[in-house]
Amino acid sequence: MKVIVTDKISGKGVDLLKAEGYEVKEAWDIPKEELPEIIGDFDAIVIRSATKVKGDLLDAAKNLKVVGRAGIGLDNVDLKKCEERGITVRNTPNATTDTVAELALAFMFALARKVVQGTTTLRKGDWAKKQLKGSELLGKTLGIVGCGRIGSALARKCNALGMNIIGCDVVHISEACVDQCEIPEVFSQADFISLHLPLLPETKHIINEEAITKMKDGVFIINCARGGTIDEKALYEAIKSGKVGGAALDVWEKEPVELESSKKLLELEQVIGSPHIGAQTAEGQERAGIQVAEAVIEELKKL
Repeated sequence: MKVIVTDKISGKGVDLLKAEGYEVKEAWDIPKEELPEIIGDFDAIVIRSATKVKGDLLDAAKNLKVVGRAGIGLDNVDLKKCEERGITVRNTPNATTDTVAELALAFMFALARKVVQGTTTLRKGDWAKKQLKGSELLGKTLGIVGCGRIGSALARKCNALGMNIIGCDVVHISEACVDQCEIPEVFSQADFISLHLPLLPETKHIINEEAITKMKDGVFIINCARGGTIDEKALYEAIKSGKVGGAALDVWEKEPVELESSKKLLELEQVIGSPHIGAQTAEGQERAGIQVAEAVIEELKKL
């Protein structure tokens, strides 16, 4: 069996694949546009978020039987075409659950206590102590939109901090510390709103101008899920007007950041962000690499 790894994963994951006797090609340095030329002979492909298993690449993958995604999101895989061709797709939903939840929590602290503004003013030589009065998380209401693994992990962490947790999802929320509500209630009651849901037609711009009008004045918005779930232009206007107190964004409508709407948000001191690093910890990536290798091995052994 031949396996191609097109996005870099933990060396322990690669070693597991090799230990099974598979021929493993470490191809993460090959330009993505050249992958269709070489993928034809491979039985399995291991990816993260950079490789798009769709279009020309999937068409050229004549021998492909398994797609292994080190991570959670599968928006870079044409699931419909894979199903039609009998290609099994596996991801690692548990590998970086706490990794992403911790970033969302870090963003909440940073927004509430103006940590980034404190750093930037110090670097400018300013002592802005009086201007940087923050707020506490204790006693505040966190609204979680999407209470799957990551949303539930964030809920548990924030419950331990003394926050009130409300959430909404399309299914029953089993996490005991979350009071399940409809999305309008989450928007109207929360002091902090954190998104943890995939980008689908029904979730695109789930936070838009209309939704923002229902929110508390001064609400903080956190997005460590997927770009496109927030209307960036509407968010910009809401922050400028003071309706939204601040936002922390790890994901953007188009990545890397190039849309004018994203760039305008980054001009605002009330906005802090990062370049889609939610799953980027040494521990999380090691777990993801090992788990995706184990999943690919499991599927290849069925053939």
